[in-house]
Amino acid sequence: MTVLEPRWRKSSHSGGGDNCLQVRYVGGVVQVRDSEDPEPVQTYTRSQWDAFLAGVRSGEFELPPED
Repeated sequence: MTVLEPRWRKSSHSGGGDNCLQVRYVGGVVQVRDSEDPEPVQTYTRSQWDAFLAGVRSGEFELPPED
């Protein structure tokens, strides 16, 4: 039996380019990397990732309007 390594995924909002972030869920943690420079990989617990996504959805990370 072959064990497959979890695949990296990128956002559908990346526009198909190579310069984007990739994410995967493996071993109970979420890993994030830059597609053009795959090292280092940042690792987050599931609760940290869920808190980040909640912040994104609520607009917590929106940039202020330009003057």
